Amino acid sequence: MFRLRRTLATAAVAVLTLGVAACGGSSSSSSGTSGGGSGDASTLTLGLIVPATTFAAADMSFANESPYGQAVYDTLLKADPTGKILPNLATDWSYNTDNTVLTMTLRSDVVFTDGTKFDASVAAQNLTRFQAGTSPNKSFLAAMKSATAVDPTHLEITLTDADPALLNYLTQNAGYQESPAAFNSPDIKTNPIGSGPYILDTANTVIGSSYAFTKNPKYWDPTSVHYNNLVLKVYADPTSMLNAVKGAQLNGAKLINNDALDQVTGAGYTLNPFELDWTGLLLLDRDGTMNPALKDLRVRQAINYAFDTAGLLKAIGKGHGTATTQIFPKSSGGYDPSLDSRYAYDPAKAKSLLADAGYASGLTLDMPNTSALPASTWTLISQQLKDVGITVNFTDAGNNFIPDILAPKYAATWLQLQQDPDWQLITFEITPTATFNPFKTTNPEVAGLIQAVHDAKTEQDSDAAVKALNGYVVENAWFAPWYRIESNYATDANTSVQTQVGNAYPYLWNFTPKSS
Repeated sequence: MFRLRRTLATAAVAVLTLGVAACGGSSSSSSGTSGGGSGDASTLTLGLIVPATTFAAADMSFANESPYGQAVYDTLLKADPTGKILPNLATDWSYNTDNTVLTMTLRSDVVFTDGTKFDASVAAQNLTRFQAGTSPNKSFLAAMKSATAVDPTHLEITLTDADPALLNYLTQNAGYQESPAAFNSPDIKTNPIGSGPYILDTANTVIGSSYAFTKNPKYWDPTSVHYNNLVLKVYADPTSMLNAVKGAQLNGAKLINNDALDQVTGAGYTLNPFELDWTGLLLLDRDGTMNPALKDLRVRQAINYAFDTAGLLKAIGKGHGTATTQIFPKSSGGYDPSLDSRYAYDPAKAKSLLADAGYASGLTLDMPNTSALPASTWTLISQQLKDVGITVNFTDAGNNFIPDILAPKYAATWLQLQQDPDWQLITFEITPTATFNPFKTTNPEVAGLIQAVHDAKTEQDSDAAVKALNGYVVENAWFAPWYRIESNYATDANTSVQTQVGNAYPYLWNFTPKSS
């Protein structure tokens, strides 16, 4: 379905329309180079739902656009399918005692496709450019004070404050490395110069519709490149994507929704499921500044008890997902299986809590809605809350849905958010400066729990701190989650893939041809 990630200024409208139509791009069919087992077996053809916004490394998006960047650019670090951090252009790294200085040892044998040599000076320039660029993820490097080349193979990144997510960011677009000779190129947005596994074939690329790539013959890590050619095709809506699958035009496709899974499998494709998002209500006004009722923990807990999460999963999610009342995913060190059912559906309990809080006669909750979602979603929210005495007044926010939430104009809202790795999730949804904490809710207890995660020196300490924070957020009903959404990546009979924890698309090097 759709993605929500930090720094949503340009993505906000797109996020709410992806279920209906992708952001731009063409729905024209491909002439299948290898999809469904036909054509050139050395070509990997993938279906995407958005075109590349730009190929300028400093300005690139990730998530739905990650295949474009990964095709042409290397990153400083790499993440395996489970999210484990691995070496890449950086072969080794270490922090100082307070985690404010990261020193990285870099490869000395990497050359960009224009012949320019990669070294620490180039890496420092790319980091600085990304921080100052226009990428919607530029905040990934918000804590970076400086990036300096100690010598050609050693890079030093100094932070204003420790950032537990920095290594992960360097596996994504914040770590992209572009040739410095391309920095001032007039065609930097359409003709990328990287050291990655592929080179954009501009002659056979139709911007916004179909992007062709050829294998980089001098790539430093040839064992990770499993195809000679790569084609990324853009499909503007679920129907055109489905038709491409049924026509055997694609080796792999990120399905926009789960509405036609039987047709996908019927066409001979394998479904590779993964749970990337959670959906439910954000109870944002926890201090009661806009709606005094939400300051009362009993009211927030009553809202949680009011929802039949299993029923909503079946009715809205068509059964594709896992009912839960926590926002941290199974891949998190803070995940607690018991919190998936902390608030079992109990309307009587909800009514009792509301009565104890002084709302025996009910209360009113104003929330936004949008026509980008089926009307049944809003009807079910209204009905389930009405059953316990809460009247919902919906306002159609249209294209202002996300901006109005962030303004903030509403005390609570429905939303679907990505389950990022721990620190990203915390800084996206929980900290007082988090994008989706627009009322800046905090208190000494939650601040202390967040600080414990921030200051953790070992993975064990971090996991324990995240679990404590997760428990606090659930017990204090900051949110009213319904379920984790199962997404599906479809692959044809000739292709295997490993889905990626924390990302909408598998990483390119995790696609491999099946042996005949």
